[in-house]
Amino acid sequence: MNFKNIHVGSLINKVVAEKEIELHRICNFLKCTEKEIEEMYAMKSLDADILLKWSKLLEYDFFRLYSQHLILYAPMGRNNYTQKGENSSKLLIPRFRKNIYTIEIVNYILNKIDKGEMTKSEIIKRYHIPKTTLYKWLNKYKKE
Repeated sequence: MNFKNIHVGSLINKVVAEKEIELHRICNFLKCTEKEIEEMYAMKSLDADILLKWSKLLEYDFFRLYSQHLILYAPMGRNNYTQKGENSSKLLIPRFRKNIYTIEIVNYILNKIDKGEMTKSEIIKRYHIPKTTLYKWLNKYKKE
């Protein structure tokens, strides 16, 4: 899976084909026409409400694809760009304390190392993965 360039429409189409869901069921669930479904398959991105409906129908978290992209290509910074002060405590948006690395991310990183595309230090620097975390992955998931 290429987390850098996500084409959610084609991924939805693949999951639909894999689960063998009939088109009329999809149309009833999403309340749209067959033509609109085909147009969605061709779209690179979809509205969040529609993507949420697809996620429920197909029982697959399509938002996780974007989370993986953020982990790999836009890791959390040190908050140098955010304003500190009294307004920051009033925000009602959830703050996540830690990145969650799924097995897909771990496999992607380890594959880069195995193929020689990136060194361990390049992985650490580019993706901001802690050195100890990377070495734990290498020991745990080492191919025998």
